[in-house]
Amino acid sequence: MAGVAGLVASHSTLALAQNAPQLSIFVPAAPGGGWDQTARTMDQVMRKENLISGSQITNVGGAGGAVGLPQFVSQWNGKGNSLMVAGMVMVGALLTNKSPVTLDQVTPIARLTGEFEAIVVPAASPFKTVQDFAAALKADPTKVPVAGGSAGGSDHILFGLIAKTVGVPATSLSYVPFAGGGEALAALLGNQVAAGISGYGEFAEQVKAGTLRLLAVSSGERQEGIDAPTLKESGIDVELFNWRGVFAPPGVSDDDKAAMVALVEKMAGSAAWAEECKNRNWSSILLTGDDYAKFLAEDTARIQTILKDLGLA
Repeated sequence: MAGVAGLVASHSTLALAQNAPQLSIFVPAAPGGGWDQTARTMDQVMRKENLISGSQITNVGGAGGAVGLPQFVSQWNGKGNSLMVAGMVMVGALLTNKSPVTLDQVTPIARLTGEFEAIVVPAASPFKTVQDFAAALKADPTKVPVAGGSAGGSDHILFGLIAKTVGVPATSLSYVPFAGGGEALAALLGNQVAAGISGYGEFAEQVKAGTLRLLAVSSGERQEGIDAPTLKESGIDVELFNWRGVFAPPGVSDDDKAAMVALVEKMAGSAAWAEECKNRNWSSILLTGDDYAKFLAEDTARIQTILKDLGLA
């Protein structure tokens, strides 16, 4: 496939659309999930903004990205007009699956979006604040079962970070993993667990309806329209975004890497992208190139530490 060094060099959007090659997007997950939604939203916005002439999306699901990543590394090597969508969940999945292929082998292009997590309890819960929740954890963590997504995922990692910060051994936690948000929600509404952790969007309707109480969110600052404190302002020094970003394959040229960074920056700076982020409750947390690579190394180290504390890495 042709490279993309000239992809954003044109002086007019019309010429850009005519000259731009097809963009290939690799999604190491099944259709319909968060990474797939990100890929299809990128495709839609880039077409609308005349940044690409079209794209082809390839899905290879399994094991939080641990199945697809080796294919991207080996079969897409050097393809300069290609991007893979991945995120924090893959970092944890690669560590827990002890994958021989890691994100060190691909080319970081940009961190795009983040979804903050929410800690909720059933409406009848005795926990009125996240401090009440933390106090119960300290008293006896085995009596505070918490529902969330897959073991080692972002929900589990946030639970581990909260425990570590308040002085509770992560291995003593009672974490109840569910494959889907609907099952976790049912466990919460049925009072089968003491609390739940997930992206705010998973709980928003029930919080607004009053069947769940929102104790805190994991963002750095309070979120507009959401009546809940952050963990930090509640005295628990933890901040976490379930981030998503894009990577080029290994073996791409410096020119193609720079062009991909510029392409994604143009997309992320568009009004169309801002509108999609607002509609989907995504926070735009753009970080590109070498800054993104540095963030990735630091976040991987942090996740590895907490997964070891949880006995999963």
